Amino acid sequence: MVRVAVVDDQALVREGMSLILEAHPAITVTAQYSSGAELLAADLTTVDIVLLDLYLPGPSGLEVLQQLTPPPRVLMVSTIGRPHEIRQALAAGAAGFVLKDATGEELAAAVHGVHSGLTVVSPAVSSALQVPARPGLTPREGEVLGLLGAGLSNRDIALALGLAERTVKVHVGHVLAKLGVRSRTQAALLAQGRS
Repeated sequence: MVRVAVVDDQALVREGMSLILEAHPAITVTAQYSSGAELLAADLTTVDIVLLDLYLPGPSGLEVLQQLTPPPRVLMVSTIGRPHEIRQALAAGAAGFVLKDATGEELAAAVHGVHSGLTVVSPAVSSALQVPARPGLTPREGEVLGLLGAGLSNRDIALALGLAERTVKVHVGHVLAKLGVRSRTQAALLAQGRS
C-alpha cells in the first residue's frame, strides 16, 4: 500500500486528488495539508509519497521541498509547467512532476512510479522541458536533451517518453555526437542554456 499526503492550498483540488487516489486499491491518502508550513510541522513517518503543489502561499512548494528530509519522496504538482521551475524542483530532489491537467490514471501511475524509485514526469512536463530546436537534432532528440537537462537518467527518460531504455541510450548517443560534447553533463548544461 502506497501512503500519500496531499498538499494544496485549494480545498477542492486537495480533496479531488485525494478521492482520485483513494479510488485505486493500492494507494491510501493518509493526510491532507493546506500549506507547506502544516506539512513541515507534521510527522511524516507514515507517509511514502508527498503530492506537493508548487505554488503554495507562505513557503512555496519548492521551499518546502528543500526543507523536507527523507523518508517521503515528493511528487510535485502544478497548473503551470514553466521549464525553469520544473528543473529547479527536480534538481532540489523532487522525484517527479505532474501537471494538474493529468488524468486520474496518470496521477496514480506517477505515484506508483515514484514509489518504485523512478523519477516521473508527465507527458506535458516532458514537452515543457523540450529544448528549442537545435540544428541537426530530431524532435525526439530535443525531448531527450530537455530531460537530460532536468537531470533524468536514461531509465527515467524512457518512462517519461514511453520508450525502451535501450532506445533512449541510442538517442542520448546521437544527441552527444550531434552537439559535439563528450558527456551527459555537458549536454545537460547546453539544455539549460549554461554553455
